[in-house]
Amino acid sequence: MSDILKVEHLKKYFTKKGMFGLKSTTVRATDDVSFSLKKGEVLVLAGESGSGKSTIAKLILKSIQPDSGKIVFEDQEIDNEKKNLEKIRMNCQMIHQDPYDSINPRMKIGDIVSEPLEIHKIGNKQDRSKRVIEVLREVKLEPAEEIVKRYPHMLSGGQRQRVVLARALALKPKVILADEPVSMLDVSIRAEMLELMQELQKKYNISFIYITHDLATARYFGQRIGILYMGKIVEIGAINQVLTNPKHPYTQALIDAISEPDPNNLHKERRIRINDPTDIDVYQGCRFRARCPYVIDKCRKEPNLEMINEEHYFACHVKLD
Repeated sequence: MSDILKVEHLKKYFTKKGMFGLKSTTVRATDDVSFSLKKGEVLVLAGESGSGKSTIAKLILKSIQPDSGKIVFEDQEIDNEKKNLEKIRMNCQMIHQDPYDSINPRMKIGDIVSEPLEIHKIGNKQDRSKRVIEVLREVKLEPAEEIVKRYPHMLSGGQRQRVVLARALALKPKVILADEPVSMLDVSIRAEMLELMQELQKKYNISFIYITHDLATARYFGQRIGILYMGKIVEIGAINQVLTNPKHPYTQALIDAISEPDPNNLHKERRIRINDPTDIDVYQGCRFRARCPYVIDKCRKEPNLEMINEEHYFACHVKLD
């Protein structure tokens, strides 16, 4: 499979102004991040809140501008020229975490789903109406002819998220960025939504970037996974390899947090430290060293991604079993 999207050395820093006489601080939301997405692939970006996952999605869609680095879509670098912005925004669609916040509550469902078609001047009114019915049926919102007349508040949370998915599908995109798309749904509805996304992804060979902190849904839906910590990819590879044989302490900690207790591991220290040292510059050296139970002197130097095999890379000075 060839690459449809490449992110190369992407950086985005934000400055937080200090209050009450405190100094301003710089947050490196995304710091020299590189990865590729193949045609028809599902790449998971996982990590805790503040790791930079959503910032990467916004940078890809050019809703915010990077400080440096580039985004390459179908072998063409996406700059700020109008035609290039139109290309990325037409071919790459976003599914947000909260469906109610991402759709206009004053618009009918039919208008919400047809809005991207109108923006990109796709077809006439009759063509757009036909396409809206098609995608509502695709996401199993029936009867579609009645759903188009309703407002968002008349639907359940799961139905609203299907509307968001339908709107993303309306333009027949090649890439979908799904930012925590099931985290606000009931557990029983999550499985249905993931199954629907998986079905549509395979049917239309859509490439997905699936952003989550939930490794259980990541393993169900993803094929590759990149683990992010403080704006850096610390481990990346085939999802089964990374989750069954994690090499970075942070990846291990994420997995331990959702795993069943193992009596054989009761005396094995793998937990993240609760109290972080305050006298350390987290951007100097390994960013995880303040919380890492395996920290050594060499961790004062930033590690590079090292290859375990062609499908698995990690960035750590300590070699863990």
